[in-house]
Amino acid sequence: MRSMAKKGLEEVLETLDRIIHDETVPRNVRRVASEIKEKLTTTDEVSLEAASAISVLEDISADPNLPMHVRTMIWNLTSQLERISVE
Repeated sequence: MRSMAKKGLEEVLETLDRIIHDETVPRNVRRVASEIKEKLTTTDEVSLEAASAISVLEDISADPNLPMHVRTMIWNLTSQLERISVE
């Protein structure tokens, strides 16, 4: 993996950790973040898993009951994942 992609993956994993450990984030979102983190750390096809994660996160961010700060975190995470899926 190239150094830029590796750095991008590290940023994604840090953001996922923040979401997973934030008690204000709904439980279902923390569970999905945990699943995404596990897939990204155990696969050889990081770009494929990143694209899959983007799809899941877009569905979650459309929930009207999602707190705004959580939605912003998800949008930021999606942006980070888009950079990985392109590389």
